[in-house]
Amino acid sequence: MGKPRLALLTVLALLAFAGNSLLCRLALRGGGIDAASFTGIRLAAGALALALLDALRRQRVRANDGDGDVVARGDWASAFALFAYAAAFSFAYLGLSAATGALLLFGAVQLTMLGRAFALGERLQARQWLGLVGASAGLLVLLLPGLQAPPALNAALMLAAGVAWGVYSLRGRGSRDPLGTTAGNFLRTLPLAAALLALGWNNAHFDSRGLLAALASGALASGVGYALWYAALPSLRASTAGIVQLSVPVIAALGGIVLLAEPVGWRFALAAALTLGGIGLATLKAR
Repeated sequence: MGKPRLALLTVLALLAFAGNSLLCRLALRGGGIDAASFTGIRLAAGALALALLDALRRQRVRANDGDGDVVARGDWASAFALFAYAAAFSFAYLGLSAATGALLLFGAVQLTMLGRAFALGERLQARQWLGLVGASAGLLVLLLPGLQAPPALNAALMLAAGVAWGVYSLRGRGSRDPLGTTAGNFLRTLPLAAALLALGWNNAHFDSRGLLAALASGALASGVGYALWYAALPSLRASTAGIVQLSVPVIAALGGIVLLAEPVGWRFALAAALTLGGIGLATLKAR
């Protein structure tokens, strides 16, 4: 894959990840929907959007060469990791601030992916270590001031969500059919989502804002975004894939400033510079 295309896919996927955070904040923070319903609608909308995209893709392939069949259609292990991430993410945010949740989530993602990279013999260079420290320092500047001790259960759920997303990302690195694989994984989460909805039926509720946020999170930020991420993963080192995701809390914060009228100050500017600069140092090749 060419570098410009890889960069574009990665940036679009990271924007989608940040969009998920914003949509989840919008829906759950104001009580517009319960966590189980948000998770179920998000996964169902993602499965439907991906099925439609995959059908269009296969129809186009058949028209060109007469063969639109896809061999790899996801697997249950990846689907379980995807469901575990989505469910734990939603329930964790019921008791966490956005800053606390982002710090726990992406810290767990990073440690999971880097841990796997080390286990496979991949070693970070001094420049990459420096970039990782700079990016982590940026997140601390952005998230730690005013941080309160989170509830133990919610913190554990968010850490579990980060580990699950790290596992899902690592499993996607070998995919030769990103769209078909993601569509198959989302489809396999539906029985799990249905079971979750059944367990939380007595507390189920949603208004129009919560419903629209869940639909957008599933169809666009999750379905399309994860397909883009799976397309980029085979060309990314495991350590690089973990490090670049550190930019998502900064992107989400910027989205909150623009879309939710959150205040901006010197602390955000410093955090953004440290995080994005560190990611660039860790991922760009030295001349």
